[in-house]
Amino acid sequence: MTNNSRPPNVSIYPTESKADYLPDAYRSIDTATRAAFAEESPHCVFIEVTNHCNLLCETCPRTFTTYEEPKTLSWDNFLTIVGQFPKMERAVLHGIGEPLINKDLPRMIAHLKARGVYVLFNTNATLLNAEWSRQLIESGLDEMRCSVDGADPKTYALIRGAPLLHKIISNLTAFTQIQRDMGATTPRASLWMTGMRENVEELPAVIRMAAKMGVPEVYLQRMVYYHETPSAPGMMDAGHSLFDDFDSIVEDVIVGCETLAKELGILFKASGATNPRSSLEASKQSDKQPWKACLRPWTTAYITANGNALPCCIAPFATQNYESLKLGNVFEQSFESIFNDERYQQWRTQLLSDQPHEACAGCGVHWSL
Repeated sequence: MTNNSRPPNVSIYPTESKADYLPDAYRSIDTATRAAFAEESPHCVFIEVTNHCNLLCETCPRTFTTYEEPKTLSWDNFLTIVGQFPKMERAVLHGIGEPLINKDLPRMIAHLKARGVYVLFNTNATLLNAEWSRQLIESGLDEMRCSVDGADPKTYALIRGAPLLHKIISNLTAFTQIQRDMGATTPRASLWMTGMRENVEELPAVIRMAAKMGVPEVYLQRMVYYHETPSAPGMMDAGHSLFDDFDSIVEDVIVGCETLAKELGILFKASGATNPRSSLEASKQSDKQPWKACLRPWTTAYITANGNALPCCIAPFATQNYESLKLGNVFEQSFESIFNDERYQQWRTQLLSDQPHEACAGCGVHWSL
């Protein structure tokens, strides 16, 4: 039933996140007994539907280098990939690129939903016109995460590389209106902000912006950067990160945002199924080898638009040694054979040691765990 009586700043979604009561597709192994060999195929699969993008973000390696051949995943290649994951429960249709560039995206989502898979992706929302909105709603998409790294147009343009904040606000406002007109409760839209020294004080304004657009959730995203790389490009260095510089100013912002979000009926959380304060204090942990807590090389798969299998979605942001991340290609051999071949097992062995791959070492200490 269509409902046009709801004001634009009132959410059409329930207060809890749907992700809170999903089967945990990320944790299907016993942490204590895991070893180099993975006993079960991944339940969570990241599929890069394109590596093209219409923005030049200062926090993304794609802006500064070309890791792989430019590619948008074809329908046939998509079917080849998803057919190799019989136990898939959760599909994340993004990587280094903007998913809305792939015109087959709604068809891909519908195919996965017919298999009972929970589907989501991140988007910069600049291409989210009315037709895209209707197609995504009709596809059965569960979540649509929208990157908005600032509430001030100048800050947004500085980080995202284009003065398009006004367009995103317009697109998302229209999207939530179309949802109301269609009587739809999915996809669940959310705003994701990469926390940086340049934008953290705009976080309250981002929450107010979400409420005004009718977007029910705001997430604080950890900044991933090239660790201990003196010549890191753009803003991909520790100088822009909050995680080694969590101070009273940042804490005051977060405390104020927690109160504000509650007042406005906005769910305020952080990436990694944690809260914003814990997220920003991740590097303060006492564990000398925090990377060992990571389960991704056992529980998730990441397949690029060219078919390359990488250990996780964070790795391309965490090291400039991209070739070392390639563990096989699903267009050349089956993922089943790749997942437990020598390279993958070596990656897991290193992760459980005191000398992990540089991408894992930096990730465990500074951003992800």
